[in-house]
Amino acid sequence: MEPQVVEIRALKKHYDGDVFAVDGVDFKTEESEYLVLLGPSGCGKTTLLRTLAGLEQPTDGQVLIGGSVVNGLPPRARQIAMVFQSYALYPNKTVEGNITFPLKAEKMEKQERREKAEWAAELLGIAHLLSRKPRQLSGGERQRVALARALVREPSVFLLDEPLSNLDAKLRASARDELRRFQQRLGTTTIYVTHDQVEAMGLGDRIAVMYEGKIRQLGPPGEVYDDPADTFVATFLGSPPMNLLDRDEHLIGFRPESFFPAELVPGESRAAMEFHVSRVENLGGERHVYGTVSGIAEETRVISRLPATVDTPIAPDETYEFAVHERHLRFFDRDTGARTERAPVRA
Repeated sequence: MEPQVVEIRALKKHYDGDVFAVDGVDFKTEESEYLVLLGPSGCGKTTLLRTLAGLEQPTDGQVLIGGSVVNGLPPRARQIAMVFQSYALYPNKTVEGNITFPLKAEKMEKQERREKAEWAAELLGIAHLLSRKPRQLSGGERQRVALARALVREPSVFLLDEPLSNLDAKLRASARDELRRFQQRLGTTTIYVTHDQVEAMGLGDRIAVMYEGKIRQLGPPGEVYDDPADTFVATFLGSPPMNLLDRDEHLIGFRPESFFPAELVPGESRAAMEFHVSRVENLGGERHVYGTVSGIAEETRVISRLPATVDTPIAPDETYEFAVHERHLRFFDRDTGARTERAPVRA
């Protein structure tokens, strides 16, 4: 199948009790795009994906695949393949049996099914596992089996619902790289759900940040990170998250990696602050320095993220002059949290 554009128009999914899991979502993918839906648990991202797949019916709005409205079509008629968090493998079937199961349901000839299974298994590096049962596989191998099962259907769209969440941290990193290279090789339009910002930043051509059933911002990873649309996006993305200081009826935001000892931020276009250090975390490749700044409420924690190359001595219970360049400052409306273009004010 050729990759297709997926479009969502004013989509709503309503449950009993006036709960909108999805509340007026609009977006349109590019052909062959890798779009990531990112947000905390309960934000509506999985419901949105299931509605795309035809596993849930929308309360209102339209789902289009390849320019055609697919509302009401069953999942099998939508030219999509979905990989779930659990992988949903049949424990009594071999790897080959799991991979070919959807083809058998379509009454494909046995030899053709086997050829397709061998092709997909070879592509994903699991050809040597075709005769094994799922219990004999590692988590990463099960994930590849689930992908192979989706692949043999030759879908126009891949829908992936947190497929790496059951893997340990080290395996997740390698699996993330494999997923990206796999998608680039096939060119299949892919929509990927995750709550993990590292996955989102590393995988997506674009990221749609969701909260309370709405898309708060949609754009390339660098744009969403550097120029957040509101305080939710600003604090959800980033580890540690963006610092927000309440001042003069607006909020000033800056990333911890932009907040340095003042002598390392030369020039006049900077905001300098007295930084009262409470704790220092040495993390090998970097230090996280926690504290407060003069003139801001003491409960407002401020964090500096310093690379190991910055060897300036910093100790708890001491006060230092820190600064951030004005080009790294972001301004938000204090009441709504929305991004504003307020002129920089020196702190």
